[in-house]
Amino acid sequence: MPKSAQPDSSKNSKNRASRDGDGSGSSSPTFVSLLFFWPFHLFRLLTKPLGSPLRPLVRLAGYPCVAGLYVLLMLGVVYGFRASRYDLQKIHAMPERSIVFDRNGEEIGRIHGEKRDVIQLSQVSDTFRKAILAREDERFYQHGAVDPIGIVRAFTKNLSGKKEGASTLTQQLASDVFRLKEGESKNFINQLDRKFLEIAIGIRIESTMQKDEILEAYLNSINWGRQIRGIEEASRVYFEKHASQLSLSESALLAGIVRGPDAYNPFKSIEKAKRERDTTLDRMVAANAITQAEADAAKAEKIEVRPEWRRKFQESYAMDAIRHDLELILEKENLELGGLTISTTIDNRIQQRAEKALDERLREVEQMGGYNHLTRTAWLKKPEDKRDPEPGYIQGAAVVMENHGGAVLAVVGGRDADESRFNRAQRAQRQIGSIFKPFVYLAAFDRGLRPTTSISDDPISPGEIAGAPSTWHPKNSDGTYTGMHEAAYGLIRSRNTMSLRVGNYAGMERVKDVARSAGFLDRDPAKSMPEKPTSYLGAWESTPWKVASAYTIFPNNGERYRPYLIREIRDRDGNVLYATPQLSYPAAKAGSAWAISQILREVASRGTAAAVKKLGFDKPCAGKTGTTNDFKDAWFAGYTSSLTCTVWVGFDTPVKTMQGGYGATLALPVWVKIMQTADRLGYKAGEFSPASKTITARLCRQSGKRATAGCEEAGTAYADHDVPADTFDPNDLCPIHPAKAIPVDEDAVPDSAVPRARPVLQPSARDAPPRAVPVDEPRAPIRAQPVEE
Repeated sequence: MPKSAQPDSSKNSKNRASRDGDGSGSSSPTFVSLLFFWPFHLFRLLTKPLGSPLRPLVRLAGYPCVAGLYVLLMLGVVYGFRASRYDLQKIHAMPERSIVFDRNGEEIGRIHGEKRDVIQLSQVSDTFRKAILAREDERFYQHGAVDPIGIVRAFTKNLSGKKEGASTLTQQLASDVFRLKEGESKNFINQLDRKFLEIAIGIRIESTMQKDEILEAYLNSINWGRQIRGIEEASRVYFEKHASQLSLSESALLAGIVRGPDAYNPFKSIEKAKRERDTTLDRMVAANAITQAEADAAKAEKIEVRPEWRRKFQESYAMDAIRHDLELILEKENLELGGLTISTTIDNRIQQRAEKALDERLREVEQMGGYNHLTRTAWLKKPEDKRDPEPGYIQGAAVVMENHGGAVLAVVGGRDADESRFNRAQRAQRQIGSIFKPFVYLAAFDRGLRPTTSISDDPISPGEIAGAPSTWHPKNSDGTYTGMHEAAYGLIRSRNTMSLRVGNYAGMERVKDVARSAGFLDRDPAKSMPEKPTSYLGAWESTPWKVASAYTIFPNNGERYRPYLIREIRDRDGNVLYATPQLSYPAAKAGSAWAISQILREVASRGTAAAVKKLGFDKPCAGKTGTTNDFKDAWFAGYTSSLTCTVWVGFDTPVKTMQGGYGATLALPVWVKIMQTADRLGYKAGEFSPASKTITARLCRQSGKRATAGCEEAGTAYADHDVPADTFDPNDLCPIHPAKAIPVDEDAVPDSAVPRARPVLQPSARDAPPRAVPVDEPRAPIRAQPVEE
């Protein structure tokens, strides 16, 4: 064979090496290729020693695996970075409802945060723990954030037409806590993206928390629909019991409805909920969590859920007032996170009695002759879409406070908080009428007027009252005028003409100062007291809350305490975040306040509120009725030695309630029922405290000042044995009867007894005293000259 025809073994070898891709003649991978595809280069290097045909087969099967691992690695880097941005501390800081307690430790409501009670795993019944694991993640304690066996099982069942998810409890916890499903579209790519993120966050959770910690967090985060989160809240809402008290049947039902809380809600369909319960019990048997006998017994158990009449959340005016105070006290972050324990001054027993007493009385009023307005019963019969936003029936309000300390025991802002959210107790600015008269008399007493001072009840003369137009002719409510009376009579019988004269004596500025000290006035000019004589008769507006607070100064001998609702706020760890101090200040002279209180006791015994005993309250009390023009507003503000209570009745849009709709008729009966309950519950109506110090003094009955010889001569002087020492000025003499010289009968006095003037010799010029010598007036002192800045 010619030499040229011989095969080149060296060349063939190189070709084979080139075809295998491992020959020395192949080009080396670039830096970019190594950087991004290093797993493939590494696999190629590792399989190089393998001979043919094993090497091609290994590479054929291996490259897809390497590609899959490479993709998983890249996904791990990307989603690991995204997962790192989620703060796992949020798992331990789940928003929950803040619980509000009354002064006796009774829960009266839950506000802010989410409808959830965070509890420990040990506080959950063992039956529920078994039920939720059997239903949602049977192998929870055997796997990590991902359950490969669960994924295969779910894939198989889905292929056979049965829908089943593969998410572990840890993944569900991540999704619930960080709200990963919120705003998610039905797009498959978005759902896949969310699932990868769940797994990445789940891996972080599993690496930092124990299994029991994860399960506890999961049980506190489960969404049971109706904004209910956590097993404790679900137990309370559906079965009215704690999670630790759940039976096997109840546990299986709650675990069963987790996957569709709205579809399987037992309040909507007890049959669907029962079916899910039975399915859960079967799965518990399959998981060896319970025996078949236990499952059969649980299936036979009747399901008892919360009765329908107790499912509706009842709004409360007290909770409205508490919520408003909390927003002033706490930061927004504290409110949203919730989990607070809020102790209040409310006594829920008195709160409920006050709500009931108000509605009962107004239902009676609606049945009276002369009442020509919409009744609550008629309003409720209207279809909901035909009702006005605010009910048009007659309304009312009541506030109960402790005299000493200012703690508020009850706030009733209307007849039903579910029908009208407007809290009239705190926000309804209504004309106060005669309810303000005691403060006019208080201002006059501070200036020296006495309850026994004579005041005219005759018609007001033009120009008699400062600031009043000459055409103004105020009348008494009964249209009569009865001449001179003691000042106390004007308050006891609520005489307008006498009260105007008392106010005129005190002066507008002094009356306004008293109103401000008593808490009526604030910084809002629109809510100030007009500087008009009609203000003496209460022709301006205030709220039942302010009226109640103002009236506490009378049983407190002039001391006023700031009213408050929140006693203490603690966080979920028991740390005190806030405690309300009792704040007080002297709003009036103690003697004047005591004197007014003595008169108001007379009002309740023989005055406009004398019906209090006939209505059933025979304990020591004091107070004042109030009725505005044309019977638009009816008031009663009264107190015992322990409590002060104010009641208002009227319409939201001021109109005549009914002919004869006096405060004693509409408001006083409500007050009596509230105070009867309070006295029975231990807020005793005892004897009132005496004045701090009283003295005996001779006074003038016309001026109320210290009597002079002129008062004695005029016959207006008298001895008062109960003059408050802080209101008596011994140098403030009667201006009506000034002291006069007493005439003397000269014939009856011997000459020797009468001293006579004796002549004095004029001194000589030499002995004359020196006279003043005129001096030149000095120049005017230098005045300060303005300097330009």
